[in-house]
Amino acid sequence: MNSKLLLRIASGLMLFHTVGHTIGALTWTQAPNAAIGRVITAMETNYFKFMGRNTTIASFYNGYGVILIFVLLLLTIILWLLSGESENRLTVKLLLPLSAYLIIQAVGEFVYFFPFAAVISFFAGLAVLLAWLAVREKIIN
Repeated sequence: MNSKLLLRIASGLMLFHTVGHTIGALTWTQAPNAAIGRVITAMETNYFKFMGRNTTIASFYNGYGVILIFVLLLLTIILWLLSGESENRLTVKLLLPLSAYLIIQAVGEFVYFFPFAAVISFFAGLAVLLAWLAVREKIIN
């Protein structure tokens, strides 16, 4: 497989991840049972002062979810753009750190969230690593 296709696959996987995360981030307050509903209510109704602002854990949770939507979308766009420039020096320099980031993200998702998200990030990271391996010799020599 060529590097362009591998990077487009990685971008597609991250777009899928972005859509899934967006759905989850925007619907997390819809409790599947009463016990989880009580936890969500507690997160939304217990206020505390933080850096001069009266806030809740739910507010932080919402913020982290929305910010990650933008991060995942940014990764999707960067991978797509790099796929069109897969055989230039700057792209080659960026692919290894992007691959490492996606694989580290996969580990974090596996530990703190769930395997499905981790598998998507891992395979995106693997595709980027394979793209890097495919083009590094061409560019370096």
